[in-house]
Amino acid sequence: MHRKIRSRISDGLTKPALGLLAVMAVMGAPAPAARAEEGQAQSILKAMADYVSRQENLSIKFDADVEVVTPAVEKIQFSASGDVTLSRPNKFRVSRTGGYADVELISDGSNVTVYDRGGNRFAQVPASGTFDEVVDRLRTEAPLELPGADLLLSKPYEELMAGVLEAKHIGRGVIEGVECEHLAFRNLDTDWQIWVEVGDKPVPRKYVITSKAVGAAPQYTLRLREWKTGVSPAPDAFAFKPPEGSSGVAITVLKDIDEIPAGVVPGGAK
Repeated sequence: MHRKIRSRISDGLTKPALGLLAVMAVMGAPAPAARAEEGQAQSILKAMADYVSRQENLSIKFDADVEVVTPAVEKIQFSASGDVTLSRPNKFRVSRTGGYADVELISDGSNVTVYDRGGNRFAQVPASGTFDEVVDRLRTEAPLELPGADLLLSKPYEELMAGVLEAKHIGRGVIEGVECEHLAFRNLDTDWQIWVEVGDKPVPRKYVITSKAVGAAPQYTLRLREWKTGVSPAPDAFAFKPPEGSSGVAITVLKDIDEIPAGVVPGGAK
């Protein structure tokens, strides 16, 4: 997801930082306290990943903010909200409503439907396989991103830790009244943070990715709330019935259903 987010917040922008080489200081072995802090951050993240991946059925609501930096070096933020219902191994329903698009993605286990509610258009593509495989296919072929998909994969810890250079347990914070463990991680060209609920249900409550490869360091922020686990979805939760007057189109036609409206950056949003 880090690669996807970097593309979304930096595409078409002024990129003086992209031509710079990363300079890494040569340091000795980390102090014992630093090693303990890193181990604690990884342990909390692993507990979160294991808990979420064990949930066969779950639902959440989310709010997402994505920032772009224009060629005039103006930072602009776009917001959307929605919900996710997931039934492993491969059924899901995701809605995302923002100021520029109103979209649903529905997988019944065999096909994925992308429904543009604003334009009353839909596209369907075969998508059998696991949730992980469907996510990867949507990213590479559509391309479409499910909000928070990396947190819901079968092995989220491995996905999140790929490329991590440094991990820290910052301390505790409160997200929407819920006490959370605050963790921070560093990759070569991104920093990312995650807030994990304290207690026997260590679900992620907030997730922030910051691009260090783009001037002004734009961010993607995802806030997750109203977690429900262990509740079986309704029988028709993953069925799609084309609304009256809707038209079926090729998925390549649906290029204007992103959180970022076309024209904000050269070439439109990606």
